[in-house]
Amino acid sequence: MTPLRLLFSLVLIVSSVSVAQARTVWVDDQLYLPVRSGAGTQYRIIENALPSGTPLEVLETGDNYTRVRTPKGTEGWVASQYLSNEPIAADQLHRVSRQLDETQSELAEARQQLAAVTEERNSLQNAENNLSNRAEDLQTELQRIKNIAADSINLERRNRELREENQKLRNDLEVLTAENERLEASKESDFMLLGAGLVFGGVLLALIIPMLKPTRKTDNWA
Repeated sequence: MTPLRLLFSLVLIVSSVSVAQARTVWVDDQLYLPVRSGAGTQYRIIENALPSGTPLEVLETGDNYTRVRTPKGTEGWVASQYLSNEPIAADQLHRVSRQLDETQSELAEARQQLAAVTEERNSLQNAENNLSNRAEDLQTELQRIKNIAADSINLERRNRELREENQKLRNDLEVLTAENERLEASKESDFMLLGAGLVFGGVLLALIIPMLKPTRKTDNWA
């Protein structure tokens, strides 16, 4: 082969096989796609048939075949007509189902959190109601204590007034007692003087009365 024909063949190969950008394709539905060592059925299979939905990294693209890298790292050629630029329906359904399960799990967790928050809110509401009732009870008790304190102050003032009045009565009683004792002493003295006067008068009468009796005349005719 002359150098000119070799160069022309290389140009044809380069024009028929373009280097693809790094992207991912998937094996189409209901297929088991073999990976071959070359772009054609005459090349040997280097990896067993790939199940549908297997992701493949595109290395090169040709007319009917695409060079890919499998998840195991094998590089080879597969028929382009059995590749899809989108995941197969089963994989999409599986992904959507997984997302749905995750969403349902998140929803269940959110509901649990909502229930916990609601329970905590109800607990706080009950605690607030209890505190309000307790505050009302304390306010009532405080008012009762104030009333008792006011009554105590009034009672203390009344008690002080009664003590002062009692002390005044005691003083008056002492004065009256002293006056009564003085009167009793004066009365006894008067009785003693009266008794002495009566005794003296009796003695005096006893002396005077005999003197007042007429004397008998002597009978000269005897």
